[in-house]
Amino acid sequence: MKTKQDVHELLRWMAVSCVCQGHSCDEVAETLGVSRASVYRWWAAYQQDGEQGLRDAPRPGRPRKLTGEQEAQVLEWLNHDATAFGFTSSRWTAPRLSIVIEREFGVRFNPRYLNQWLSQRKISPQIPQPVARERRQDEVDRWVAHDWPRIKKTPTAGEQR
Repeated sequence: MKTKQDVHELLRWMAVSCVCQGHSCDEVAETLGVSRASVYRWWAAYQQDGEQGLRDAPRPGRPRKLTGEQEAQVLEWLNHDATAFGFTSSRWTAPRLSIVIEREFGVRFNPRYLNQWLSQRKISPQIPQPVARERRQDEVDRWVAHDWPRIKKTPTAGEQR
């Protein structure tokens, strides 16, 4: 699939090709639906740098706010409880993460952006299963092993009702 940059590069090639065949820059501009200034600029770039002059230059975009090491550290924080960073509960939220990033690195992030940033890294909000404070795991295990097979509707292999 052609990208927008590929299409623009092809348009530049077509314009230069037409000029090389003897057409005027004005004719080429009108035929291709571009400005005369663009055709002149493309022709000059081709004469100066050859094929390389018509290639689409890379556009780096805005620099990242966090370095790769800092991003790795933020992701590592999520493996620990939020209480380790001074919060009253163990659950991480985007606003909490934003606060810690600003405190640790001096960089501000909108919590909405942090949700997007985390989802790009395949991290989704997790809500912990509620567990009763009075829960006794040994009693639960005993019930599952002894009582549950006795009361469930379908007998297990080798068991008769």
